[in-house]
Amino acid sequence: MSASFQLYSARDFTPWDYVFKTLSELGYTGVEGYGALYGDTDKVRAAMDATGLSMPTAHVGIDDLESNLDKVVEIAGALGIKTIYAPYLMDDQRPTDKAGWEAFAARLAAAQEALAAHGIGFGWHNHDFEFVATADGAVPMEVILEAAPKIEWEADIAWIVRGGGDPIAWITKYADRISAIHVKDIAPEGECTDEDGWADVGEGTMDWAGILDAVRTKTKAAHFVLEHDNPNDFKRFATRSINNYKAL
Repeated sequence: MSASFQLYSARDFTPWDYVFKTLSELGYTGVEGYGALYGDTDKVRAAMDATGLSMPTAHVGIDDLESNLDKVVEIAGALGIKTIYAPYLMDDQRPTDKAGWEAFAARLAAAQEALAAHGIGFGWHNHDFEFVATADGAVPMEVILEAAPKIEWEADIAWIVRGGGDPIAWITKYADRISAIHVKDIAPEGECTDEDGWADVGEGTMDWAGILDAVRTKTKAAHFVLEHDNPNDFKRFATRSINNYKAL
């Protein structure tokens, strides 16, 4: 259960050389990339090599995959990325009924096939909106996984909770699809308001001991990515989170 780190959590605390050095010293073995890291892959590769970190997983938007697949494949090769997860849809891009989500799932299925041809895995990374039923009763996360049966799922457990879902039930139902999870925590109500209500891992309300036991025993998840969507202190978050994670 080695710990990876979603670099979006450190976006306000660059330079990246400092971020990578700090993470390595704290005991992280991997990082998960996102868009800001892909502009200078030589520099990022050098920072990883200097600190012993790897980037097995990364986030890439579905639009980028559809419009510039060759460039994405080139980036993956340069940084050693093995699996890509499409991470988000803006409000105005989200389907409003089952048919719309099925059409979106077809786009994800096409991306999976395209990346598979290059030996790269592909899946979807959820937020909360995928667990809110549409007017015709469809639950987007169910539609995505059932209509695109070959894609993987990077389950962001805290977002499942914020979407009103039962994380253990979702883990159990789709255990064979989960290849990575995001490990982050939700602060008690009214706390950490300056950090959008998120907490350092192990300092919030999530039952991470029970959740991790379910993930370990039921799924094939190989990547455990620690994340905080809006920390006000990167080093505090990274330190407390990995220490608590290792104690679970």
